[in-house]
Amino acid sequence: MTEEKIEEKPTEEDLEGAGMETPEAEDAAPAETAEQDTIEDLKAELAATEKAGKEFEDRYMRLCAEFENYKKRSAREAQDFRKFANEALIKDLLPVIDNLERAIQSSSPQENHPENFNGSIIEGGQMTLNEILKVLERFHAKPIDSLGQPFDPNYHEAVGQEESDEHEDNIVVREFQRGYLLHDRLIRPAMVMVSKAVSKPAAAENEPTDNENENPNGAE
Repeated sequence: MTEEKIEEKPTEEDLEGAGMETPEAEDAAPAETAEQDTIEDLKAELAATEKAGKEFEDRYMRLCAEFENYKKRSAREAQDFRKFANEALIKDLLPVIDNLERAIQSSSPQENHPENFNGSIIEGGQMTLNEILKVLERFHAKPIDSLGQPFDPNYHEAVGQEESDEHEDNIVVREFQRGYLLHDRLIRPAMVMVSKAVSKPAAAENEPTDNENENPNGAE
């Protein structure tokens, strides 16, 4: 009986050992490449989304900051409007006060003879002036105290200089028109005359005193 030689088919292991790829291995390589490409695309898309999200967050934060600044600015403007809404009214009242002050000053005993002095007129004018000043004070308007104060260009408007041996330089010695503040804002400067110190003559400074002129021996 003749022995038939049975041809054995190579197994997967044999093919792999021989360096040959199976059909399944050939199909797996493109799948892995496609999967890797998909992962890279997702990573790129994620990075782009994160970048866009960061940009939107930055824009949101800037808008929030701008809105907060707008609210603060609006509140400040509204507060200033309430504080200074009566500025025009007060400015119109100031000439009335000026006239009353001039009338009181011109009617004083120093400006008129005693027989022409009418105390009731001055008293009535003074009362009216005081009432107006009280109204201004309720609206936070107040006069500037200038007499005897150093000249300040922020509050004073000098109309001239006057020599004085009683004051140093640039001291307000006369006030022609009072200045006024509304809250802390200047609405009218004071018109003033400032001093110019008169230097004492050197001879007067070197004059001997009475004690120096006396006889040291006490003789008359």
